[in-house]
Formats: sequence, structure tokens, C-alpha cells
Amino acid sequence: MDPSDSDASRFTSAAADRRGERDLDDLLVHVARGDAGAFESLYDRLVGPVYGVIRRVLRDPSQSEEVAQEVLLEVWRSAARFDPAVGGAATWVMTIAHRRAIDRVRSAMAAAGREQRTAEVPTPHDEVAEAVEASLDRERVRRCLDSLTDVQRESITLAYYGGYTYRQVSDLLKVTLGAIKTRIRDGLIRMRDCLGVS
Repeated sequence: MDPSDSDASRFTSAAADRRGERDLDDLLVHVARGDAGAFESLYDRLVGPVYGVIRRVLRDPSQSEEVAQEVLLEVWRSAARFDPAVGGAATWVMTIAHRRAIDRVRSAMAAAGREQRTAEVPTPHDEVAEAVEASLDRERVRRCLDSLTDVQRESITLAYYGGYTYRQVSDLLKVTLGAIKTRIRDGLIRMRDCLGVS
């Protein structure tokens, strides 16, 4: 292959690129005047690159599609702000696309941060209400204990409030282990019924 052929093809390709950019600039100028046909052509040429820029930032396909639509809608609405003297149409549109993608990431991060802070906020508890409730519970337990027979109350008190094992309660009260187990079981059933526990 002749090296001059490769130089010629590069020159032709560069010229075509510049012509393509000028075409996009012209299309965007027409879009600024409200030309829907020009917007359709611009959309067809830029929707792929816009989506690509956004997808590289967001990675999520459905969010990328959504943001790409928002970007192209913004291009339609704000085309009058485009100045061909400052830069090309493709650059202008891709800058909008990149900014929108970054905004979406920041928005998602801020939302996640708010959710985390909300989840971490301790709910204040009412110490007075808790103390009253505990006092009422103690009173109900005391009332139910009073409803037991003396031997049941004594066995349960030693086992559950005194911290003794069933065998130790048996030794302290000089009663067989089987009798202690029966007293405690029957007493707990009566307590459960009295307290209304299922």
C-alpha cells in the first residue's frame, strides 16, 4: 500500500469529521429556531453517543436511558444557548449529558445518605412511661403470686427470685424433688392464667 494513500484517507476522514461537526452545529442552530425536523435529525445522530457517555457514569441501563431522554429534552428546550463560536454542538450536548449523569449520581448518594441518617436516629423513649409500665407489671406479678398456695409461692419465690435450683429448693424445704417440680409447675400455670399470658 502506498503511504500517500493512507495520508489521503486520513485527510478525507478528518474533512468528513469537520463537515459532520458543522452539520451538527447547523442542526442545533435550526433546533434553536424550533425546527422539529432538525431536532429529529440531531436526536438520531446523538442519542447513541449521549447514552454512551451517561452509561459510563451511571452503569445502570434503565437509569442511563432515562437521563439520556432528559438530556435530549434539555437540548430541545435550551438550544438557543448554544454558541457555535465557543464550541461544537457535539461537545455542547456531551457536556450536558456528562453533567446530568454526575448530578444523578450525586442525587442518589445524597438520598442514600439521608436514608442512612434517618435509620440511625434513635427514637427517644419515655422513661416515665417505661417506669410506670414496669411498676404495673411488678404489681400484677405480686398480685398473682398472692393468689398461689403458700407452698407454691414459697417454691417459686426461692427458684425464680432466690436463684436456687430445684434440687436446692427441695433441700431447703425438706421436700422431695418431684414434689417441688409439681408445686412449681402448678404454680406457674396459675401465674400464667392470672397474668393472661397465652
